[in-house]
Amino acid sequence: MLTAARVTVRRNWLASALVAVGLVLRLLVQASYGPAIVYVDTLKYLYNAWPGSDPIAYKIPLKMILAFGGDLSTVELVQHLLGIAIAITLYAVLVRRGTPRWLAALAIAPVLLDSYQLQAEAMIMPDVWFEAMIVAGLAVLLWRKRPALPTLIVGAALLGASTGIRQIGEIMIVPAVIFVVVLGGGLRKVLTNVAAVVCAFVLAIVLYMGSAYVLTHHFRISYSSSSLVYGRMSAVVDCRTLSIPPAARLLCPTKCDQAQGPDWLQHASQGPLRTFRVKLAEHYLNQAGNDAALVNVFNHAVERQQPLRVIRAVLRDSVKLFAFTRDTSPGDTPIWRWQFHGYFPTFPQYTQIRNNWLYIRLPHSVFRPIRPAYGGQPTVNVGIARFMRAYQVNGGYTPGPLLALCLITGLIGSVLLAFRRRLTPEARDLGVACLTFLAASVAVLGMSDAFEFTWRYQLPGIVMLPVAGALGIAVIMLVLRRRREEGSGQIVSERAPEEVAAPAQ
Repeated sequence: MLTAARVTVRRNWLASALVAVGLVLRLLVQASYGPAIVYVDTLKYLYNAWPGSDPIAYKIPLKMILAFGGDLSTVELVQHLLGIAIAITLYAVLVRRGTPRWLAALAIAPVLLDSYQLQAEAMIMPDVWFEAMIVAGLAVLLWRKRPALPTLIVGAALLGASTGIRQIGEIMIVPAVIFVVVLGGGLRKVLTNVAAVVCAFVLAIVLYMGSAYVLTHHFRISYSSSSLVYGRMSAVVDCRTLSIPPAARLLCPTKCDQAQGPDWLQHASQGPLRTFRVKLAEHYLNQAGNDAALVNVFNHAVERQQPLRVIRAVLRDSVKLFAFTRDTSPGDTPIWRWQFHGYFPTFPQYTQIRNNWLYIRLPHSVFRPIRPAYGGQPTVNVGIARFMRAYQVNGGYTPGPLLALCLITGLIGSVLLAFRRRLTPEARDLGVACLTFLAASVAVLGMSDAFEFTWRYQLPGIVMLPVAGALGIAVIMLVLRRRREEGSGQIVSERAPEEVAAPAQ
């Protein structure tokens, strides 16, 4: 067994080295903060704050770990191991598809080494579990070059189940359908596969909603989807030309409000969305209790009447991922929330350090100590934490231009599928995988940016875009090699043997 392990490590030496570095970085992060980084939204999963505002499937692994004697540091450790597992799974899929091992290793470097990924794994938040569900679904779909129908069903169900962790997972039906369409096999088979994938995807969501109903008595993914669009719409709207009912006009922000950005407009207690209900009750008594419907009216009016303003804003935000540096643009969620610090991070409105103990405040309540069972007093190894911050702010993240290059090569590899008759079977298989990962990346990033831009929501791109780029490079390499062989006459004629003239005696 040891001999086999040594052979495996030697054969995959670059990937093994990167995994080793990734493990070391994760051990440093684990030692930096104790028991783990508690974010504002962590209170949703530990204490059921703001019930129903987000999907609740993250509570399943969280509560299971805590129920079996673990604390928040155990949760963090599991999430770090999950990050390593994501990288190894992606590497295995790439190599199995025919990507050169050195290129496959480079493709997993971002998820192993990116400091923002490391910080997300250290937070008691569902992000890494969402990534893992997507990678698991794509890996199942792409593991075999010609997957059977049961395999397609399992892969689609895993992608659908990601919706229970983050609602944005709904968009993953797009790459699943694209995959089975480009897989081909004849019209009847394609239609059968599409129907099976769609049904499995929807069934996974319905099963989640049914489970949520048992726990919350509400048959839904979450109830905040309509209001979540408000931040984006109010940030770009020109209310002077917007035709909406007078009651909905109370949602119109001022110029100063819009300068604060979608996140502030969405969540600030003094923002128009939060003060809307009071104004509605004061000015339109007959509309009281109809606030959610009016928010929908406002959002849909902006989408229909001013679509170009919305599209420009989304596109403007989407290119931020490819910037040379990572900064907070005006109106964005502050990037410091996703960075390491030389102190235990707190968010004064909801989390504070008092008497060397972490205090949390739930909505409409006073501050109280966090449950001792969650891991005890918060601690910081200042030296290690400062080292991780220095690593992060001084280039320990995936460069934006590199992600842009991955997008370009992924696009080229996907476009080459249009000439599939001129591609070798190996190149076609790589192209199918390239298009699937590219579609998944663009879908999840595009839908996230449609709500608001935050560096946290860009993490799935760090996981999937390099994979799409590596697959695209592999396709390009095969195409170029075939052209060189054709030019040098190394490719044997594809005519039947009887059509080839017999050599002279």
